[in-house]
Amino acid sequence: MSRVRLGISPIIPTVASFLLAALWSLSVFAGWGLEAFCGSGESSSACSRRLATVSTVSALFAAVAASFTLAAWLVPSARYDPRLFGRLMGTGVVAWIAAEGVLFLGGMLAK
Repeated sequence: MSRVRLGISPIIPTVASFLLAALWSLSVFAGWGLEAFCGSGESSSACSRRLATVSTVSALFAAVAASFTLAAWLVPSARYDPRLFGRLMGTGVVAWIAAEGVLFLGGMLAK
C-alpha cells in the first residue's frame, strides 16, 4: 500500500513565522501592547510595568521561536531533509503562537 504525501511548500510556514514575528515585535516594541491593554488612565504606569514583565516572559518564547526558524533555514541538514525542516519550522511556529499567547493572556491579566 502506498502512502500519500501531502507536502506543503516551505514558504507557507516561513511566511507564517515572519508574520507572527512581526505581530509580536509590533506588540512589544512599537507600543501596540500598551495601547491595547493599558490605554490611558491613572493606573497606566502600573499596567505598563506589569506588561513589561509579561513581555519579558514572552520574549523567552520568541527567542526559542526565532532560533528554530533560523535553524530550519541555516542548518544544512535541515535544508536537505524535508522532515527535519518541517519539524523545526513547526516547532518555531508553535513557539511564536506561544509567545503571542503569553503576551495576550498576560496583557489581559495586566489590565
